[in-house]
Amino acid sequence: MLSPADYVLWVAGVLLDAVAVVCALKSKSFLRYLALSLYLLAAAGLSVARFVLLRTDGFNSPQYYYFYFFSDALLTIFLYFVLMGLYAHVFRELKVGKYVRAGAMLLLAGTALVSYRMVVASGDRMLGHFVAELSQNLYFVGLVLTYILWGAVMKLRETRTRLIQFVLSLGVYFSAFAATYALANLYTRIVIWQYVPPILGICLPAAWAYTFLVVSDEDRLAVASVAVSHPMASR
Repeated sequence: MLSPADYVLWVAGVLLDAVAVVCALKSKSFLRYLALSLYLLAAAGLSVARFVLLRTDGFNSPQYYYFYFFSDALLTIFLYFVLMGLYAHVFRELKVGKYVRAGAMLLLAGTALVSYRMVVASGDRMLGHFVAELSQNLYFVGLVLTYILWGAVMKLRETRTRLIQFVLSLGVYFSAFAATYALANLYTRIVIWQYVPPILGICLPAAWAYTFLVVSDEDRLAVASVAVSHPMASR
């Protein structure tokens, strides 16, 4: 069964997803950052659905097991499209949006194919394992693409503060998830790792809500400030 800490993290996650959506609507940015807004709505809705299924079928039920991994994979795909939406914003002036979308679909299909082959090669054909493998691989792809996007922000001297905030928050999120996966595999007996993903799931919408509420689309950073904030800029 879930502990009181699990319930607190669940409630906090749903509330912050909802707050971030309200902030997007209040700042009139819901449609401008549509993929991001849809991710927040999906995260809140799927969290509620998980809780309902948990209460009706139980934590150890196959229904909850499969729904949890399928919903996690769906949210990861949503987050992938959030990243592609940020790519489109960064490269908007170069008018390469259609190429970004085409490349994103090819990369998503390629990641799914690689995940499927990894599961088959291991001798396991369970759909749940494929979904879990796909989700983990997409996190790794998202991490690499976020760092590439930050390199593009530096190269193009992007100064839109809100866009930079979104890219940085995703970079921190993917980096923290990758570190958690690695440490959890090394130190499997430490219970604290099970609380890291929901905590990260709280921090991401909190960062986005703050960005929507405090930073406007008209805000700009000085180019020198962006360069200084990048650890590789001085090398």
